[in-house]
Formats: sequence, structure tokens, C-alpha cells
Amino acid sequence: MVGGGVAGLATVAALREWGATVDVVERASGPTDSGTGIYLTGNATRMLDVLGLREPVADVAVEITRQRSANQRGRRLFDIDVAALWQGVGPCVSLPRAQLHRALLDGVGDAPIRWGRQPVALRREGDRVAVEFDDNSTGRYDLVLGADGVHSTVRRLAFDDQAARDLGQYAYRWVAPRVDDEPVWSVQLGRGRQFLTIPISAEQTYCYYNDGPVANRPGWRDEVSAAFTEPVATMLKALDYDDSTLHAGPNQEVVLDSWARGPVLLIGDAAHATSPNMAQGAAMALEDAVVLASSLAAAGSIAEALRGYEERRRPRTDWVLSQTHRRDKATGLPPALRDVVMRRFGEQMFRSNYGPLFAQP
Repeated sequence: MVGGGVAGLATVAALREWGATVDVVERASGPTDSGTGIYLTGNATRMLDVLGLREPVADVAVEITRQRSANQRGRRLFDIDVAALWQGVGPCVSLPRAQLHRALLDGVGDAPIRWGRQPVALRREGDRVAVEFDDNSTGRYDLVLGADGVHSTVRRLAFDDQAARDLGQYAYRWVAPRVDDEPVWSVQLGRGRQFLTIPISAEQTYCYYNDGPVANRPGWRDEVSAAFTEPVATMLKALDYDDSTLHAGPNQEVVLDSWARGPVLLIGDAAHATSPNMAQGAAMALEDAVVLASSLAAAGSIAEALRGYEERRRPRTDWVLSQTHRRDKATGLPPALRDVVMRRFGEQMFRSNYGPLFAQP
């Protein structure tokens, strides 16, 4: 397993239940308490339940009951009762990303993780793969899983260096003090940009802002404060006192014709990253983990399992990709037209976006 994030650790937990012996390498030097927040929709928490990890996550998470969309002047467009929407699937929760990572680490127990390591070469040897690592060690494996994110080393080595595609969106993420007791996911929509706030603990709010590719420039905070209504200015002022949680970079997507090259498979964002507007990155990674373990258990060979896995997963990840494109296009409409469309059809559009994800993967 290459990658010790959500996709990698969830897959380790799923595969160990199946009985596999798994080695994990992770390029980061070790677990960290840094990072921002994460929002998990009902299909994500359903998979945590399957993996036996829902309770430790729920213990440190905020259950989100409502999503609220407004324009950048604060005029409400539509609300969604997400507790009712995902009823029977799973609750929607938000939490610090580090807390989710810690729960997943606890879930894999004593699984060996080699921190600060990554592969530098992959070589097919019959039905196995020889892997050379950056500490000059080598290993031979029946299956190599690339769960190493948008900028996947495994994808670069085994998939002809197919790179992620830039979406023309520059995103800022940070954590600010919580100012609202209500457990609401709230977004303000500008033209082609949005400002999102989500409570992730009793004291903290996760903030997300995206703009065009030139957004990373001096004075962007003042510009955003002037363009949006409260609590935007308050959330931005938190960066004046502590900008250590600020993460900024382009939004990208990964689209591949196939996720497998022999006994090498990409999972999670390494295989199918999308724009974050559906909040499905972690959900798709968790589903990948559970479905892969199921496919390996049911198949007579690894090759058969990987074919079955991709046939089962691709319609779902393709749906998420298509919906992220639709949502990005809708938020890019002229504001007057967008507001009319969102007021009339926003709730209907939202429900149709997620409808197929209510079913089991």
C-alpha cells in the first residue's frame, strides 16, 4: 500500500478483515495534528460503520443537520435538511481532518507503516510487482495499491505519468473560531467563487474559499471581505492572528481510462479525484476500500478481482465526476440568473445530485 491517508488506511482496515498481509509506505514523515477540516456525507459514514470506525469518528465529530445556500449578499437561496435526506444511509458529520486520520490509524492497529518512504520504481515480474523504495530497499508483492492522492507517485511510475488536470479553481482552507452554535453547513455563492463554513468542533469552524486561478495574490483577504457578508470578514480576521492552518492550492481532477496496470491499482483520489463541491473525496475513498476487499474475497484471482472492482466502482465515481462538473457550471452562471435557478430548483438539483449515492456501492 502506497499512501497512509484516508484511502490507504481504510483499505488496510478492510483488507486485514479479509486476511491480507499489508505493508504500508507513506511519504509524510509521520502522523500530524495539522490540517483543516473535513465533511463526511451519509454514504461516507455508512462505510465507516462497515469498517467498525463510525463510533470513534462520531465521538469527535459535529453532526450536520442542515445545509444552507445563499448568494454573496447573504440572501438565502435554499436550505436542505440533510439529516432527513440521508436518513437510512448515515449521518453527515464534520470534524478536524487530523481527528479522522487518528481514528483510521487506531483502526489499523499494529499494521506496519513505514513513514517518510515512497517507491521510486515499479517492475513487473510475472504475476508480481517488484518495488524499489527511496531508501534503497526492495519488496515483491502480489498487488500494489496506489492510495497516494492527486499527485500520486504510483500513477507517475505505472501509468505513463498521467497528471491531474487543473480545474481553473484556486482554493483556500483554514480553521477559525466557531461563532455559531447551530450545526449548519453554510455557503455563500459569488460568480464562479464560493465561501463555505462548517463547524468541526465546539470551538472551531472549517473555512473554504475558492476563486479563479489568479486568486493567490496580495490583498485577496480584503477583496473577499468586501465581496461577501458576515461571517466571512470574521472568519478571515482569524488569519490575522494565526495563519498556521491556512492551506492554499489549485483544485484538480484525475480522469483515467483504467485504474489498473496488471497487479497495480490506483484507489481514492489517485484514481478519480474531482472538484470538492460534492464533498465526495473521502466518501469515494472509503467506498473503494470496502468494495475492493469484497471483490478480492469473491474472485478467483487478483486479475479477476480488479476487473470486477472497476466494473462496480466506475459508474459511481463517473456519476460524482459528472455532478461536480454540473455544479461548477451552475455556480458560474451570471448571479441574477443563478439566484433564480437556485431558488426554484436548488433543492431538487441537490437531491438529484446525490440520489444514486443513497444505494449501497
